[in-house]
Amino acid sequence: MANTSADSVTAAVEEQSPVGSPESPSRLMPLPFEEQQQPAKLRGRQRLFAGLHRISSSQSVSRMGQTRSGGYGSNGKGSISCISLNSANALNTPSLGSSLTQEMSAGFSTAPTSAVTTPGIQIPIWDERARLRYLSNLEVKSSVGVPSDLRPTPKPATTPGIAEVDEDHFSRPVSQHAQPPRDFNFWRDLPSELKMEVLTYLEPREIVRCSIVSKSWHKTCFDGQLWSILDTAGFYQNIPADALVNIIISAGPFVRDLNLRGCVQLRERWHAKGLSDACRNLENFCLEGCRIDRTSLHNFLYQNSRLVHLNLCGLAGATNSAMKIIAANCPKLEHLNISWCNNIDTRGLKRVVEACPNLKDLRASEIRGWDDIEFANSIFSKNTLERLILMNCDTLTDEALALLIEGKGSELDYITGRPIVPPRKIKHLDLTRCRSITDEGVRTFVNNLPDLEGLQLSKCHGILDATMTELLPTTPMLTHLDLEELEDLTNATLQSLSNSPCAKRLRHLSVSYCENLGDTGMLPVLKTCTNLRSLEMDNTRISDLVLAEAAAMLRQRAPRKVIQGKPGEFKPDVGLRLVAYDCQNVTWTGVREVLSRNAEIYVTTHATELPPLEKKQKGATSASSSLEHLELRPPTPRIHIVRTTSYPAEVIQLKCFYTYQPTVEEHTKRILRGDFLAARRLERKWADFMIAQEEAGAAGAGSRRRRRRAREAQMMHADEEDGSSTPGSGVGGGRRRRARSGGCTVM
Repeated sequence: MANTSADSVTAAVEEQSPVGSPESPSRLMPLPFEEQQQPAKLRGRQRLFAGLHRISSSQSVSRMGQTRSGGYGSNGKGSISCISLNSANALNTPSLGSSLTQEMSAGFSTAPTSAVTTPGIQIPIWDERARLRYLSNLEVKSSVGVPSDLRPTPKPATTPGIAEVDEDHFSRPVSQHAQPPRDFNFWRDLPSELKMEVLTYLEPREIVRCSIVSKSWHKTCFDGQLWSILDTAGFYQNIPADALVNIIISAGPFVRDLNLRGCVQLRERWHAKGLSDACRNLENFCLEGCRIDRTSLHNFLYQNSRLVHLNLCGLAGATNSAMKIIAANCPKLEHLNISWCNNIDTRGLKRVVEACPNLKDLRASEIRGWDDIEFANSIFSKNTLERLILMNCDTLTDEALALLIEGKGSELDYITGRPIVPPRKIKHLDLTRCRSITDEGVRTFVNNLPDLEGLQLSKCHGILDATMTELLPTTPMLTHLDLEELEDLTNATLQSLSNSPCAKRLRHLSVSYCENLGDTGMLPVLKTCTNLRSLEMDNTRISDLVLAEAAAMLRQRAPRKVIQGKPGEFKPDVGLRLVAYDCQNVTWTGVREVLSRNAEIYVTTHATELPPLEKKQKGATSASSSLEHLELRPPTPRIHIVRTTSYPAEVIQLKCFYTYQPTVEEHTKRILRGDFLAARRLERKWADFMIAQEEAGAAGAGSRRRRRRAREAQMMHADEEDGSSTPGSGVGGGRRRRARSGGCTVM
């Protein structure tokens, strides 16, 4: 009976693992060495015990209740799950390194235990072609030492003899009902802060056009955060009144700077939808050129108490009542422009000056009442103005101007006889066309305006050289000087200007229609005032020498642009704007000098020696034979030609006689776009044309006309030099007059 039970166990084992099958244990691991050497079979009880011992030490027992898909794939190769973890340290077997990681062991401990390993069981040598298979924590196929209650549920058996293939990502069927992607709208899902940041890069006209896309876009585009600065200077003629009203109303509390200069389309819309009450936080407000009524203007002034800059230039609705509101409601005002407001006088302006302690810029051109002594004294006592524009103020007299600068009842200096007052803070003073101002009023500026940067005295008749000679040395910060139509000034004023401390700072000079000024005074100015950017000297007695000196000064001031290699396209800048039309001593020769200097290009070439190239070995097959075939001739030097082109960095923009002006403008256009060759070609052809024209008119009336002009120019130049010793006298102070006979044949 014992034999029967042993046979049944043996048969069960053989049936579980049939011999010759792909998954037979005999193929997984070889027989022990002792059994290979055993010549005879065991019988009876010994055979039973030996079979039980072999079954208990084999891995097939732990896999008897599972399918065969865990150990092998479809290709018949073994995986890492077939390795016995208990026999990892068996004798005479290759070491597999440390225990498997937690991922490879499905989360159970894989450390070697202290139990005695089954003797005689060998692990097959690792096959490099074996497929590595990842074991997840949820699928534990086969692991020695894992309790049965922790193992996964066995899968149903498959067809015998066919290995089951593990599922992976590529073997899974694709779902026919895929989930549709989520509805994603970039602009709708974008935060509002980023939307505002994106729209800030658009022009106001483009933002208005974007508002017609949809209701949400309309709401976003008219958000007040976009219109904190509303400047209509670039599109005020193209934007309709309704759109402008909607922008102002929607952005009312956010607007800080509002510029409505020239928006005449709002004439009938100031009371629509509460437009005048929408803005309450304005700091800069400009209504120049707008047709606004008094009520709307007063509402704007009442609602905005933070105003700093206010421009009401040319408004008929601005009156002294508006000045009263400003004085009561806008204490932070610093800049006020009420030029050409016919309904405002100094009575309303006086309230603003007294109520606004920070007032720095006052522009009150053509305002009546400047002869008011009390108003002038109040401006003197405040001493906060830095810019004072009083163009066309006929009521401004020498007495009022003296009160503005020196005050009333000031202490006098016994040595100089001038009042001792603190210096004024005025930096820009414009007295253009103040016809009541004479030399006496301008003399009060001496030593009282040390910070003066801009002085405009155009068309103020009666100013003499003595006053300007005393004033210019006391204004070291002067940069702009306008002396247009001062007929009494001579070259002495220009000579004093060239020697004054402000010579290096001067940038703009206008002496137009000063018919007594000529080369004697202008040449020193061009030599010392090297930072000039604008020079207006039309209708004066200058000649071609001044144009040549201006070109030389500009070439010396601005270093030339040097380009090496192939000449490229270089575009210079305008460094000096020169106005010299209607000057009878300026001829086409001086104009050509300016054009020639503008298109002046220097091309230089020089040779540089490069290092010689290394000689290659010839016919050498080895290191020993190569030395015999080296060339011992000296290396030939290499020469490289470098071409350097220099261009003028700054050019002169000239305005001259009207028959020459088209040629000069075309020449300047070619220079500014970098076409120097075309500009030089134009200058040469124009010079040939002028020479041919003079030769054609050499006989007859043309020659007589030129000789007459030459004699007149020579006589004027002689008078200028004779009167240089005594300005304004017209005589040479004892010097002998130059002979005036003959003429210049070249002219």
